[in-house]
Amino acid sequence: MIRMGVMAEIRLGTTTTASTAPGPGPASADWRMLAVALSAVFMGSFDLFVVNVATEALRAELRASDAALELVVSGYAFAYAAGLITGGRLGDRFGYRRMFVTGMAAFTVTSLLCGLARDPGQLVAGRMLQGLSAAVMVPQVLSLVTARFPAGHRGRATAWHGAVGGLGAIGGQLVGGMLLQADVFGLGWRAVFLVNIPVGVAASLAAWRLLPPLSGRRSQFDVPGALGVTATMALVLVPLALGRDEGWPPWTWLCLAAAAPVAWLTWRWQRALRVRGGEPVLNPALFGNRPYLTLLAAFGSFQLYFGSYMFTLALLFQAGLGESPLAAGALFVPQAALFSAGALASGRFTARFGRRSPAVGGLLILTGLGLMATQLTVSEGKLAGAALIPALVLNGFGNGLLNPGILGMALSKVDQGVAGSASGMLNTAQQAASSLGIALLGMLFFAASGPGLRAAHTGMVAVCAVFAGLVVVAVVLMWRASGRPAPPPPGSR
Repeated sequence: MIRMGVMAEIRLGTTTTASTAPGPGPASADWRMLAVALSAVFMGSFDLFVVNVATEALRAELRASDAALELVVSGYAFAYAAGLITGGRLGDRFGYRRMFVTGMAAFTVTSLLCGLARDPGQLVAGRMLQGLSAAVMVPQVLSLVTARFPAGHRGRATAWHGAVGGLGAIGGQLVGGMLLQADVFGLGWRAVFLVNIPVGVAASLAAWRLLPPLSGRRSQFDVPGALGVTATMALVLVPLALGRDEGWPPWTWLCLAAAAPVAWLTWRWQRALRVRGGEPVLNPALFGNRPYLTLLAAFGSFQLYFGSYMFTLALLFQAGLGESPLAAGALFVPQAALFSAGALASGRFTARFGRRSPAVGGLLILTGLGLMATQLTVSEGKLAGAALIPALVLNGFGNGLLNPGILGMALSKVDQGVAGSASGMLNTAQQAASSLGIALLGMLFFAASGPGLRAAHTGMVAVCAVFAGLVVVAVVLMWRASGRPAPPPPGSR
């Protein structure tokens, strides 16, 4: 991954300026700590993607509607996004190890609730609680990296962060398919959630033993700001996810109309709190940083595409191409493996191609999407899923280059005093945009695919055109931001 540049280094309650020089490497204990901490990244990614291969089983057994299927996936991402900033601040206040273990334990319990769900409503509620639990444990990972790894070595640690996320996607799709195919103990789709229980217990015990009990400086938590951000996202995402199935009743339009004033009031509160010397959840200082904002928009555009791409692809494999859950899961493996490889290679690509590196990743994705759309159109959906592997491989490697590249470039544009807030906003944008993409582009996919997804190949071709536009927007924004220097630190002029 691209080096983060100047970052906030939290070390036993103090904040210091971190040098970007490599310096002494981290101790072996820090790498063991990272391995344990990355279990949260793996599980968070695993459970976002494991449901994709179970959608048809959920439709059959629970009689889940299209909207319910979207909420099972996007509800997790929405709750994850809504809680990320709060989870990060809780780690600062109560200690990273304590909040990591608390989040992991809650994730384990909520996985059990999902596995015991008896109807779509219970499953959606369990998934949202699971997303909130992930939002408590996952932010502690980058906080621990910032606290324990010298600045010159954080690039390697954060590259592993991206690669493990890709491995979680592999595990989610493949292991989910294997569990469904094997029908372990007759549990069916429930096994994809219950498998988290032994893993979560083991990770909690290892984390309490190996993670250092570090925390940053204590500060007053901005409860109104956190509630305002969460309410704004809910007022947009919930009606978009449910509106089509419900026939767009008045409450959906009222929620969408209310989102703008709630967002405006939240922003006014954030500015007022900052003026009074408080610490808002959204740091207004970041909104004056044009390179960062440009990259935040690029990241949002990319995640609008990526979350909905993975969701609709799983539906295409099973409902459109007739693949079994295991075969569908196996089809994701080459793509996810190349995503991890791209994430690890992103730093070298940036060093070699400079400002052209986003275009390299974008070109690979556009080629893959074009190839997929052409194959589906020519064959009219009558082809084996394996025929799409070349397109999937191109997409996987391109996605791996772009995703960590945007993150690293964005963090390199901020001063160390706001690096934590900048990271929180990027993580929130990632999950919120993914959830929004599933709601909006899922709606387009279902509409173009027809009843029972009989024409899923047509739906996929339709969304591929939108995917391509979103990728182009992300690449153009990255190109523009890469030519702008980072603003000088406050007081340096």
